[in-house]
Amino acid sequence: MPDKGGFPHYMLKEIFDQPQGLRDTIHPRVSLDDAVVRLDDVRISAEELRALRRINIVASGTSRHAGMAEYRNPLIGPGELTIVITQSGETADTTAAQREARAKGSKTIAISNVIDSTIAREADGVLYTHAGPEISIASTKAFTAQMAVLYLFALYLGQVRGKFAKEKRRQYIRELMDLPALLETVLKTAPECERLAEKYYRVQDFLFVGRAIHYPIAMDGALKLKEVSYIHAEGYPTGETKHGPQAMIDENLPVVIIATCDRNDPGSVLRYEKNVANIRGFKQQSARVIAIATEGDEQMPELADHTIFVPHTAELLSPMLEIVPLQLFAYYMTVKKGLDVDRPRNLVKSVSVE
Repeated sequence: MPDKGGFPHYMLKEIFDQPQGLRDTIHPRVSLDDAVVRLDDVRISAEELRALRRINIVASGTSRHAGMAEYRNPLIGPGELTIVITQSGETADTTAAQREARAKGSKTIAISNVIDSTIAREADGVLYTHAGPEISIASTKAFTAQMAVLYLFALYLGQVRGKFAKEKRRQYIRELMDLPALLETVLKTAPECERLAEKYYRVQDFLFVGRAIHYPIAMDGALKLKEVSYIHAEGYPTGETKHGPQAMIDENLPVVIIATCDRNDPGSVLRYEKNVANIRGFKQQSARVIAIATEGDEQMPELADHTIFVPHTAELLSPMLEIVPLQLFAYYMTVKKGLDVDRPRNLVKSVSVE
């Protein structure tokens, strides 16, 4: 077993491993000077990538939140690409989906943290997340590395298909390369997350909400909390709360809302304004609101009961920062309850049966 590096649990160590995991995943694959992304292990020709009609993303558990796809009888065929995501590379559901996609003529790319895993061997191309061994059952650093690899592949696909100019590509690469340092800043919120856990560890239910690309982060925040602390938590799209979950909101159901804002992105600004309206509605129902917001936001602390700030970054990169306080919150909630953080009951690291 790898050394805990002075940390009391593997989960906390792996949360703090994330900046280096992102550096190891991102930096060898990009050149800022040339403004190019190099994915040598994709092994699918530029001609085939340019001819793609559709991309399908398949995953389970936390990896599903990185890709957001469902397991079903897929309408998949030639001219399509299926991306399969699994930390272990051995997840049975994901492997079955990969084999089904290949049988129907789709090319496949595997995203895995384990070299030479089943899913990597059977794929047409592979993108390894160089996050290092993940021992704790709750996935943390593999999740952020998976999101980084997906973003890298999106850049690579845009590069191959000629979808944006060199300077725009350089901007995207620079923002991605800046991410590990920003994540180190987010880790400094650990004491705040521990204080929050002291206030809330006796609560039995939580609602996590987020809009658009922030919804999967709300879902994973809820998953982390329930799998290690055994507290019931539900992730839900913020805009859908009026269609059911709002009936449950009162002083006994804290609401965790992803309410960051990229002021350079009109869509992000619009979503932020809607989040503000939602928070006001939650407060009218006596809810206690915990907000994840962007540094410099002066409005959010006036609205929410507790605000944890993350640095400003581009809208599409912000999920990799937002998840970290939620990971820390789940960790400290579990510690306060005196539970086994790294080995929650009834769970295994790799789900090898369907």
